Amino acid sequence: MKDTRTGTLYGVGLGPGDPNLMTLRAVQAIGDADVVAYHSARHGRSIARSIAAAHLRPDHIEEALVYPVTTETTDHPGGYRGALEEFYEKAAARLAAHLDAGLTVAVLAEGDPMFYGSYMHMHKRLADRYPTEVIPGVTSVSAAAARLGTPLVEGEEILTILPGTLPEEELTARLAATDTAVVMKLGRTFPAVRGAFEASGRLAEARYVERATMAGERTGELADIDPASVPYFSVAVLPSRVDAPRPSPSASPSAAGDVVVVGTGPAGPLWLTPETRGALAAADDVVGYTTYLDRVPVRPGQARHGSDNKVESERAEFALDLARRGRRVAVVSGGDPGVFAMATAVLEVASQEEYADIPVQVLPGVTAANAAAARAGAPLGHDYATISLSDRLKPWEVIAERLRAAASADLVLALYNPGSKSRTWQVGKARDLLLEHRSPDTPVVLARDVGGPTESVRTVRLADVDPTEVDMRTLLIVGSSQTRWVRRGGAGADRSVVWTPRRYPEA
Repeated sequence: MKDTRTGTLYGVGLGPGDPNLMTLRAVQAIGDADVVAYHSARHGRSIARSIAAAHLRPDHIEEALVYPVTTETTDHPGGYRGALEEFYEKAAARLAAHLDAGLTVAVLAEGDPMFYGSYMHMHKRLADRYPTEVIPGVTSVSAAAARLGTPLVEGEEILTILPGTLPEEELTARLAATDTAVVMKLGRTFPAVRGAFEASGRLAEARYVERATMAGERTGELADIDPASVPYFSVAVLPSRVDAPRPSPSASPSAAGDVVVVGTGPAGPLWLTPETRGALAAADDVVGYTTYLDRVPVRPGQARHGSDNKVESERAEFALDLARRGRRVAVVSGGDPGVFAMATAVLEVASQEEYADIPVQVLPGVTAANAAAARAGAPLGHDYATISLSDRLKPWEVIAERLRAAASADLVLALYNPGSKSRTWQVGKARDLLLEHRSPDTPVVLARDVGGPTESVRTVRLADVDPTEVDMRTLLIVGSSQTRWVRRGGAGADRSVVWTPRRYPEA
């Protein structure tokens, strides 16, 4: 026995399984320890102990921390979580007794102690009471990538690490949105994990690694793996897309690719959906108005084709021609592609006979009206109409007629494209027309560059709308007779909130 000085706690990372991948510091810490602790299931076999076996001495005190449950059910009054919490508390108390006696305790952990490891539960209960050192280890993620012999993540790619125990829909969304990924904890979760890869369109890229660096190691294509053969110690991997095989341009129309029209939302990356992120990452070519194209991250090996804002049909035709040559093409659009944006232009051109065999998909985005409404409160809480004030593609007489109809029906109005350098009079005309049907005190939200660096969201009276304060980057939301406008936040606060009640008064 040592003297009564407090002992030291080591969290020792052992690496993925091959004892040769233990670090020198891990070996040294085990050698310095008086007590060696390791977790195991009730069968008593500990993978951690087997990795470190060559470094254990006869005089080591061994503490086997045996889980009361792993995947089976339990009659513990606190359920599965309660049974584990009680186990961790008792295990920590056992180790604390050694530490209080001045003994050095090494808790063995497969992989890295702080990466999905059992050690962390001891760390959280003991590290604030005793001198502690955590010794990192090679994770199964790194081991799997090494065994596959392909880069896991490169350049500015994003790596996502996921537990296979997540719901299938959540896994699908995460896989669709990321560049590269590793899914841990397979075993009985494998069917759902495979389903998520398939639903996200990533199954063809996915690889499988079982017991990396251990005896019985197996690698292969995830799509080819028999679910009944998958153990817990296996991972699914989406390797780097950089330099991964992609379709090459072809003169043959039979090598068709596809076109996906994606909405980037009103501003930057925070407004992208997981589905949109995945489509942009998977594209060979990204096509769009240069302003919207600038919102899309630059990716190695991906071609970008920017153009002016007034060539929608030409842009659509260019994208479809790329797809006919075998390319995967993403056409980017601000906001939602189906709201005064690129989806219509692409589908119109795609309806021509020569593009009939090109698959076209439209992915939604956060449209400007919804973004502006959220910033203001909830002005679109009841029925509303969406109208573009631009007379570039339809006569002003049609716009005026629709404004009158919507105003007389007491609908809230979301007004897109209210003005530009060459169109300065429409806002004033629309204001005067609406004043024939609405009170001068009707709240109007002026939302400019929502989500952008110059965002401005103000609410004014309809009678006070100033056309000189409105440009092409501004969206107007005009309230109905029921829309409310209040100030919140107590004395001195200047926060306006606008909302339209969901209940409409009976006639």
